[in-house]
Amino acid sequence: MRLRHPGGAPLYLSYCTNVHEAEDLDGIVAQLDTYAVPIRARLGTDVLGLGLWLAAPVAAALAADRALRARLRRELSARCLEVVTLNGFPYRSFQNPVVKHAVYHPDWTTEDRLSYTLDLALVLADLLPEDVARGSVSTLPLAWREPWGPEMAGLAARRLDRLAAGLAAVESSTGRVVRVGFEPEPGCVVETTGQAVARLADVDSDRLGVCLDLAHLACAWEEPADAVKALGRAGLPIVKVQLSAALETAAPDALREYVEPRFLHQTRNAAGDAADDLEEAFERRLPGPWRVHYHVPLHVAPADPLATTIPVLRAALAELVGGPQPLCDHYDVETYTWGVLPPGLRPKNPEQLAAGIADELDFARTELRELGAST
Repeated sequence: MRLRHPGGAPLYLSYCTNVHEAEDLDGIVAQLDTYAVPIRARLGTDVLGLGLWLAAPVAAALAADRALRARLRRELSARCLEVVTLNGFPYRSFQNPVVKHAVYHPDWTTEDRLSYTLDLALVLADLLPEDVARGSVSTLPLAWREPWGPEMAGLAARRLDRLAAGLAAVESSTGRVVRVGFEPEPGCVVETTGQAVARLADVDSDRLGVCLDLAHLACAWEEPADAVKALGRAGLPIVKVQLSAALETAAPDALREYVEPRFLHQTRNAAGDAADDLEEAFERRLPGPWRVHYHVPLHVAPADPLATTIPVLRAALAELVGGPQPLCDHYDVETYTWGVLPPGLRPKNPEQLAAGIADELDFARTELRELGAST
């Protein structure tokens, strides 16, 4: 969906399709009809934005074949859908029964990660609507924190230099600007905005920056105003914002039904104690309150004693959108955990999932309108 900031700048609101399983072009087109078209109808919007997730094999096929890219663009246009951002964090198999640490591989020390990201940039350049100034691709925060040392840091730095050069080549050949945002996440080499400033100090900031995931920001117990100001002082652009909410509680036992085998749910408390998964946090008996990296639907308030980090999301949006000009123009709702929610909260069919995603987008649209954005 398109909105307009009070200062006149465009804002693009989408939902991330990494919640769906499809990893080939026919499957992706089918999911447009199953989910995106009903979501657009439910929201009553002329055009629906997708934060498209393309697994590495289909990204490579699209990058190698202009006719395939043209087909995907036609399929999107025929359904009044548009794409200004891609999620390039999961490489493939993101909805497998068990993902956990596999989502961080291949990392930014590898040629595979570089090739995948440049494939996505080329695809996005052909999908961007003509009147959109630039596209964005989000990616992982270099690597999981272990193992990591000077040799790996050097490999990653060289890959990032080549990434910037590759993005410049995409712009030269297509005339379209695509930027890549590294997404701080608990447990990774870049976990906080402070670490982003330190680790990304020497990147080409015209093409590389940060993807700010608001659930991750909350789990790091960062103050949004401080985080946004630190990135600004460092000259690191916020190229994309993922609108997400984490779980929070002062009574950790209430979270036991959220333990599940597919994704990591990094857990942090206000004192800085950390566990790499929810089950580990219980085993170690971390004192509360906890914030848990478990993306939960934005519009649903869980029953006491559970809460979500929506106050952090609101505070961050006030910093990002509340000034005379927005600090970011791409906002992507990223709740990929619908399928692993406790059974009573989990959608039972595609219709219920589409309705839930639409309600999340409506919630996000309302929050942006509260800050003066208009449609």
